[in-house]
Order: sequence, then structure tokens, then C-alpha cells
Amino acid sequence: MVNTEAFIGRLEEILRFYNLTASSFADRIGVQRSSISHLLSGRNKPSLEFVMKVVKTFPEVNLYWLLNGKGSFPYKAEQKTATAPTPTSTAVSQSIEPARGIEKIIVFYSDGTFKTYFPQK
Repeated sequence: MVNTEAFIGRLEEILRFYNLTASSFADRIGVQRSSISHLLSGRNKPSLEFVMKVVKTFPEVNLYWLLNGKGSFPYKAEQKTATAPTPTSTAVSQSIEPARGIEKIIVFYSDGTFKTYFPQK
């Protein structure tokens, strides 16, 4: 569950970062101005649709940070050049799944991001 007071603080931080008023912020993400007012006053809780509009409109806003306060803002994706780990022998890959091959490996990080690796063939 989202801590509403903390969420409001992060929302206010976004407004300061982009130098926006509540009205201009509402216009940018495509919601009614009263929605922002009700959120900032604590009257209403954020909907999933609202949160997704914020994240889609402002790429520097990390979803995990907005919801949980973990991670960083503004968010900057790390440029990693890591390649997919490949088995050093067929014995290793067969010990994992003898009847099937590995299609992809997904690593989830604590900041809400993830990285997908595709084995080399």
C-alpha cells in the first residue's frame, strides 16, 4: 500500500523539479486540475491510472521511487554493456534444463528496474 503523505511529498518534489504549478502539471499528464488538488490535500489517493500517466509523461520519474520512495529522482538509467552470461559447457546448460533450452533470463533489481539477458546461440 502506498503511504499517501509520502506520495504527496514525492509529487510535490516532481512539481518543484519541473517548475510546474499543480494546474500545469494536471494539463501535462492529462487529468482534471481538481484531481491534483484533491491528491495534494490528501483528500484522494492516487489511482494506478494517475501514477502511470505521471511515469509515462516524465521519464525521469521512476515508478518504484514514486510509489515507495526507493531509488532516486531524477532517475537516470545506467548504461551497462554487460552481455548475457553463457554456459561454459553443455553439461552446465543441461544440468539446468536437460529437455529445454533457456530462452531468456530476467534480473530484477531492488530499485524497481530489470535487465533481460538472451543467451547466445
